[in-house]
Amino acid sequence: MRSRAFDRRQFLLLSAVAAASAAVPVGLAASESAPAEAAGEPGASWAGYDKALVIDALGAPGGTTTMMNDAPLSTAEIADLRASGVTAVNLTVGSVGGGPDVFADTFERIGFWEREIDAHPDALLKVKSAADLDRAKASGRLGIIYGFQDATPLGEDINRVKIFSRFGVRIIQLTYNRRNLLGDGCLEPANAGLSRFGQQVVEKMNELGLLIDLSHCGHRTTTDAITSSKQPVAITHAGCAAITDLPRNKTDEELRVLAKRGGVVGIYLMPFLRMHGQPTSADLIRHVEHAVDVCGEDHVGIGTDGVVSRIELTPEFMKRHRDDIANRRRLGISAPGEEEDVYTFLPDLNGPRKLETFAGQLIARGHSESRVTKILGGNFARLFREVWRAV
Repeated sequence: MRSRAFDRRQFLLLSAVAAASAAVPVGLAASESAPAEAAGEPGASWAGYDKALVIDALGAPGGTTTMMNDAPLSTAEIADLRASGVTAVNLTVGSVGGGPDVFADTFERIGFWEREIDAHPDALLKVKSAADLDRAKASGRLGIIYGFQDATPLGEDINRVKIFSRFGVRIIQLTYNRRNLLGDGCLEPANAGLSRFGQQVVEKMNELGLLIDLSHCGHRTTTDAITSSKQPVAITHAGCAAITDLPRNKTDEELRVLAKRGGVVGIYLMPFLRMHGQPTSADLIRHVEHAVDVCGEDHVGIGTDGVVSRIELTPEFMKRHRDDIANRRRLGISAPGEEEDVYTFLPDLNGPRKLETFAGQLIARGHSESRVTKILGGNFARLFREVWRAV
């Protein structure tokens, strides 16, 4: 597939780096003091992990090299998927941003992943209904959920919602960081709400049983969509503005309204978890625990905004990260918190079993196994079952 510099997924995959603490150069050390509370012992695990439904509400299979080069999954990456314990992942197949080729580019991406799923039927399963989550878990395969991080592939044609749903798209984020025809993204200073076309898309998605995602949407667009939707919605990958006041994070008001109407927020493993410096699992836990306090334990999950496989640090990736940050700033889509010396990883959570380690950290902090099971994927599984309709 052709490279698209404005795509958040491309940014993630070009900038991801190794996460082992020993591999992090001195220059990548956090410039902000680490949280006082211990996040859990490094390498902690939880015996219940392999029995749990584990859902990454925004992520991707593979690793940096494979995804950067639009190459098929390698043998090692397939092995990582099997070892990860992840049941399903919301994979971005929709192009981000405008342009005349966005519709065709989206089908090109769908075609790529159709070929990957066909090539690895023993490792990958296309998720078209909630029942497929159970099939993926029972068979030890990774469920692939087709999703969009921008609604621009719809153009001005409401009928495209149904077209994409027939090709397996189950989640559509209404906007990326900037304004589109549906509403304002989180970087728009005007903070306009959902447009008339946006209202129509919400109604059509409700009719078809598709999940609405509001992760990158502006405040008014987020609250408008939550209150307009007849079904609960998702914020698949974000953080808490009360902890780190950045545009990509959600306010307590947004989180409360989301939870009140049955939705779920997925906390990401991204630089936006802290104001300065390289985030760690301690920052992730701060946001997760705050979200639980605000929303309740039935409305919080994980959306890593990352990849399954371990990412290796090279000087080339560091340079490409700097170049990509500069390009995103030029295009006006770089969110505050994206810095040249801050990478899209958590140093103590890297590799296929990172969510097992995270679960162990939560258990070590006194969270119940029932709560951890919900956060790892039970809450998103409940939301998917409620919103999706069998195809």
